[in-house]
Amino acid sequence: MDLDPPGRPTGGRHPPMPDPWTLRWTGYQPAEEGLREALATVGNGYLATRGAAPEAVADGVHYPGTYLAGCYDRTGSVVGARLFTHEDLVNCPNWLPVTFRPAGGDWFTGPPARQELELDLRRGLLTRRAVCVDGGGRRTRLVQRRIASRARPHLAALETVLTPEDWSGPLEIRSALDGTVANTGVPRYAGLTSRHLTPLGQGAGPDGTLWLQASTGAGRRIALAARHLIRTTGRPAAFADGTRTGLAAQVVALDAAAGVPVTLDKAVAVHTSHDPATGDPLDAARQLAAEAPDFDTLLDEHALRWEQLWQRCRIDADFDGLGPLHLNLFHLLQTYSEHSADLDVGLPARGLHGEAYRGHVFWDELFVLRVLDLHFPELARAALRYRHRRLGAARRAARAEGRRGASYPWQSADDGREESARIHLNPLSGRWLPDHSHLQRHVGSAVAYNVWQYYQATGDRDFLAEAGAETLVEIARYWACAAEYTPSRQRWSIRGVLGPDEYHDAYPWADRPGLDDNAYTNVLASWVLARAADALDALPARRRAELTETLALDAAEPDRWQEIGRHLHVPLHDGVISQFDGYERLAELDWDAYRRHYPDLRRLDRILEAEGDSANRYRVSKQADALMLWYLFSAREVRDLLRRLGHPAGHELMRRTVSYYLRRTVHGSTLSSVVHAWVLTRCDRRASWRHFRDALTADLRDSQGGTTREGVHLGAMAGAVDLLQRCYTGLELREDALWLDPRLPAALGSLVMDVRYRGHWGVRIAVDRKNVTVTLGQDRQEPVTVRLRGTAARVGPGESHTFAL
Repeated sequence: MDLDPPGRPTGGRHPPMPDPWTLRWTGYQPAEEGLREALATVGNGYLATRGAAPEAVADGVHYPGTYLAGCYDRTGSVVGARLFTHEDLVNCPNWLPVTFRPAGGDWFTGPPARQELELDLRRGLLTRRAVCVDGGGRRTRLVQRRIASRARPHLAALETVLTPEDWSGPLEIRSALDGTVANTGVPRYAGLTSRHLTPLGQGAGPDGTLWLQASTGAGRRIALAARHLIRTTGRPAAFADGTRTGLAAQVVALDAAAGVPVTLDKAVAVHTSHDPATGDPLDAARQLAAEAPDFDTLLDEHALRWEQLWQRCRIDADFDGLGPLHLNLFHLLQTYSEHSADLDVGLPARGLHGEAYRGHVFWDELFVLRVLDLHFPELARAALRYRHRRLGAARRAARAEGRRGASYPWQSADDGREESARIHLNPLSGRWLPDHSHLQRHVGSAVAYNVWQYYQATGDRDFLAEAGAETLVEIARYWACAAEYTPSRQRWSIRGVLGPDEYHDAYPWADRPGLDDNAYTNVLASWVLARAADALDALPARRRAELTETLALDAAEPDRWQEIGRHLHVPLHDGVISQFDGYERLAELDWDAYRRHYPDLRRLDRILEAEGDSANRYRVSKQADALMLWYLFSAREVRDLLRRLGHPAGHELMRRTVSYYLRRTVHGSTLSSVVHAWVLTRCDRRASWRHFRDALTADLRDSQGGTTREGVHLGAMAGAVDLLQRCYTGLELREDALWLDPRLPAALGSLVMDVRYRGHWGVRIAVDRKNVTVTLGQDRQEPVTVRLRGTAARVGPGESHTFAL
């Protein structure tokens, strides 16, 4: 069965990757600059800067954004005479600005006559090579190298080398720190409040130093300090102050000679008033900048850290997509790192690469944490602690609904309150529409799933005891309270919610938003209710007693969880799982007509709304909810979950359900290809591989039609990596064992990866057509149980075991 769904993304031009570790663009393409800048972002988990040219300003083509992890600001905007508040990831002061001019010429503002931009993934180094021609016809070669230091997370550096080709004479170089920037990177947000920074001061020293300080509306102070090193063979450089309110600038005057390079080495330190172990942020930034060594030294120590990271997340696969694989891992590691772990920050769905979704945290961590669990579990733990610290806000949200427990928000930012927009703009119709996405209560179940999967991967009972079990119990309490009993069905229902498929937010015949008994939501809620009891059982007796007392958990409450969890309603129709109760009452779309009229159906919801219609009327999916069950759980586990809920759930249910929804899904989310690749592994590996390739290159090809320029899709990037490491190897972590069941597609000949598992830092898994070999590094940990299709082996430190397939 070769399932080829409508609207499946297709490949674009050849990716700009000449080798698996290099991303390279040549020339200047205004329509592509935003995409290039997002993909050429350099970051370290504390800060990230888009790959805009240092001389560029936000002009509709370029967008030089710098973002600090967790740096949000709340403001208000008036739309249609109504005031709406929103919290945004702040576009912080721009540390990049550097430009030049031969004396008497104009400042270079781009574009260059020739240009090559190269991102070295192995070392986290962005290099730009260009030839610039001024109004007088003088040619100057330009080479710029840029890093966000992995070794010194508060430090970024830019080296600029200028070589006159056909002229000699006075040369001026201007360097600045710009605090006048705003959040203008997403056209849909135009007209909303975009200013988040208030200048607090700026200055320049005679020794080539700069400093700038600004404040967000929330009172967070952001301080930058820069030092400059000049290398030239001419007269000593002279610095002139060019500061004004919100902008610290220096102009360097020196002599240049044809063929002789002039180098400006700029190191910039960034601190905020919220940074741990930091007193005054301006003092801290000035001290760090003053101590910064030259660019080559910074690059050497930075590259060493990247080398160590790549060793820890090695994935070698026998196919031609290693370049996009490395790119996805690279951006994941730039967004969330060891430098993020102590900052109390979450995982923004669009990385630290742009302002889409306002930099908020969604359920995308469901896809990201699977990668972190197996390579950087300490980072997964930090992301879960971010959620636990916001348990109080989730409890308040549940109380506001009149319920017990914890209701986590669909969108989160600083303090854990719900940050989902209540209106959104359809660019096709120009209309602002109600936004009901906050009804996606399934995000709480995703948090619970992440807690349990982390525990399975690490065996970290301390985390479970300190934070994990409490989080699970409170989410279970919420579902037990949200469920309503329906006597006619003798079942419990969860009403008025949305599933991950955001095309449906109401019944066409109803006067209120929300849907009843979304299958994904209900099955996952049932799973949470069971796991909460398991988490309590796994605790040490003393801690279990403490938590029971603290939460006022009586003996009857876990029994009620089990009663509800075994009798939640899961709707079915035509032999498949229904997306939600009443789904079969919706009309079928005339797919042939719409495909003829619209070449791209990924935003079918916008198309229908612009026509005066609504996706609520049709059996169409942005991403198929029901298929998420087979993404989160093995086929056997899904059967067990459904049988626990009273459904026979034979082997053909998955095949029928997959086939049904594939014909009705347009993949309006990058996550859709991840999920479809996963579930198709079990019934159509050729189609699975196509979806995997789509997911793997979604941002590289900008398959969503211009959205990557506003920020990468971190969940899809991590999900594509996870397809290799878990899906095609059949890797599961359960029952204190590593379970393997390889299902390599025909295009994937072999795969080797290193993972961490329960204290073992070097578990190597090698899979090919004939064998699976598991090797443990030398350490003092306990042996690991490995299971493959009914066969089990104990592998000790320094040992290998090979299973024949």
